[in-house]
Amino acid sequence: MKASAPRRPAAKVAARPPLLLNFDDNRLLSQLFGEHDRHLARIEKDLGVVVSSRGNRVSISGPAAAQQGAKIVLTTLYDQARRGLDVGDAAVSSAIRMAERGAPAHAKAGEAGWEADDTVIQTRGRKPIAARSPNQAEYIRELRAKELVFGLGPAGTGKTFLAVAVGVSMLLEGRVERIILSRPAVEAGERLGFLPGDLREKVDPYMRPLYDALYHTMPADRVARLLESGEIEIAPLAFMRGRTLGDSFIILDEAQNTTPAQMKMALTRMGENSRMVVTGDLSQIDLPKGMKSGLKEAVSVLAGMEGVAFLQFGQADVLRHPLVTRIVKAYETREAESGIDDRS
Repeated sequence: MKASAPRRPAAKVAARPPLLLNFDDNRLLSQLFGEHDRHLARIEKDLGVVVSSRGNRVSISGPAAAQQGAKIVLTTLYDQARRGLDVGDAAVSSAIRMAERGAPAHAKAGEAGWEADDTVIQTRGRKPIAARSPNQAEYIRELRAKELVFGLGPAGTGKTFLAVAVGVSMLLEGRVERIILSRPAVEAGERLGFLPGDLREKVDPYMRPLYDALYHTMPADRVARLLESGEIEIAPLAFMRGRTLGDSFIILDEAQNTTPAQMKMALTRMGENSRMVVTGDLSQIDLPKGMKSGLKEAVSVLAGMEGVAFLQFGQADVLRHPLVTRIVKAYETREAESGIDDRS
């Protein structure tokens, strides 16, 4: 591989020796660097370093703290490539975020804890699915270990996607016989009969995020067959009443929009050898004003109960396209400078 030219020639770096990294497998470096070295360019820009390579050796120039941050990012991404995981923009964003938060450097796979092999989900999708943050790693472990898990936090943190991925892996391993995916159709007031079309046409718009997660974990034709056979079922929460769901992996999504009665009904649907995942964002409740959220009540009622886990995600866990991150920051800056909130 030819030596890559520094992409920040005007940058002023500290007069200190470059930090040198050696990687064993040259074949993985193209994934690590990205097409046209775009991953290296991103690392340079975000961390304030200059990175160059020759053969299997990478040189990092810059301030000491920035060098260590770049080392964390590069070794993290190399380890992911070595394990057959996707090294794309989301992986780079996650690694940079962890470096900026001071995640410990690691020389071996899993030394940092959140990247250990037990946080990798094997499905029949394009590539294995791995945790992108310590919270995601803990979430995956709890999904595998506990019968009832609450994933709480903002959109984009992987709450639903990872729950679907773990459910699919358990279905393929024969640990459960079916997957049940449900959401409250708050926008339609649960009065789906007023909408045009058959039942599936009425329901699909509210269930689309769950379909998207399924299609990422399995080929579309396999998803269609499992939906046809009933091994995967997608339905509004109102359709769960009166059922006992045994040998199932149950996901209740957007649970902040359940009423206390709906939440109690949902939680008591669990049958023998079943697991349930409840996801939601308590800052985005769409219920009518004055109506209490069933998710908020459940978090209070079930706190500390044996067999129940609560995972709280934050903005640091949000995985966005780099351009989306810059767009959000630009709008936040404009609002801060003008004092105007365009949501009003």
